[in-house]
Amino acid sequence: MVPGAAAAPLLAQAGCGARFAASLARCKSLTAAGRSGGSLGPESRPRQQTNKKSHIRQKPQKQICKPVLEYFDERYGQELGELWNKVREVLLLPSSWQYAVLVNKFSQCVTFEQYLQSQGYSNFLPDVLPFARRSLRCYIGNIQCRLPRLRHHAERLKQYYLLNAASLLPVLALDVQDGECVLDMCAAPGGKSVAIMQYATPGHLHCNEYDSLRYKRLKQALESFVPEELRNIISVTDQDGRYIGPQQPQMYDKILVDSPCSNDRSWLFCSDDLLATMRITQRPNLPVLQRQLLRSALEALRPGGTVVYSTCTLSQAENDDVVASVLNSYDNIQAVDLTGLARSLADYFTFAEGVQHGQLVVPERGKPWGPMYSSKLWKLH
Repeated sequence: MVPGAAAAPLLAQAGCGARFAASLARCKSLTAAGRSGGSLGPESRPRQQTNKKSHIRQKPQKQICKPVLEYFDERYGQELGELWNKVREVLLLPSSWQYAVLVNKFSQCVTFEQYLQSQGYSNFLPDVLPFARRSLRCYIGNIQCRLPRLRHHAERLKQYYLLNAASLLPVLALDVQDGECVLDMCAAPGGKSVAIMQYATPGHLHCNEYDSLRYKRLKQALESFVPEELRNIISVTDQDGRYIGPQQPQMYDKILVDSPCSNDRSWLFCSDDLLATMRITQRPNLPVLQRQLLRSALEALRPGGTVVYSTCTLSQAENDDVVASVLNSYDNIQAVDLTGLARSLADYFTFAEGVQHGQLVVPERGKPWGPMYSSKLWKLH
């Protein structure tokens, strides 16, 4: 019997991820066949051509963008030294990437979590979170396979959200408390906003996204994971984040600035070399925007409040340099030490050394999570 197949009927009866069970069983079957050293049968082997009977086309393999790789080799080879070789190995092999399963506490699906545990998944957060915040549950496993993403249904909530586990680091650093007024300034596609609602119940959660298409994805994500009776504490806007601070000074207790960035994983597989070259040329402009967003967030922050600035890039210019520039121009902003948080996650994430104003999760074999940079800033007065 295919591993996991026996649990599929149980999940189907409970309405908790039968499609997930079937896909996971197939992933395990393929993984087991590869590890056994035997060849995969014709029904399991990826096909390069269209099946004329079924009209199903195999998804093409991602192709590495050479201009971006050459640029990264030069830039990150200097910034990360020998660590870049380990990071490079994971980034260039999408088959080694993994997805964590953030469970939706509002769906009340115990059977689904039991199924995850039976398949070797484990919640990595209990030793990190205070007891009162353990409603945030995220499962990771050893299956190197992309799990199915659930479709949006207006009449029912999704059971889980797939994400890079390191993307929870900014949410953990933000440490939202019940009743606080919170801003997620660059919120799409919505994973961190969803995680904030799993972590605590803010008095008000303002989710903002300037890009019109991503704004629609954000709204749909919140509708898919938050019950209707709690949506009245959430507002969703499409403002330019650079102007939120001047328009709403000292309005928020906690602010997350998950800033637009280079996004190294996607850049490496850009299908258009000309577009990739243009992006490389324009890359120095990103820190300008990032500093503007961070300054706006600090203006919107109440005295005593905290901002978490985060990106999904390895770039020092977009990470520590942005934070350093902002710190140098304020006398009432102080960086918060995240060493303790990093230490509690060391069994699951690899953190780069030499980062001055935050923590940088870097992917390596066995710990494929990241890149994810997080810096926490405290407004003294």
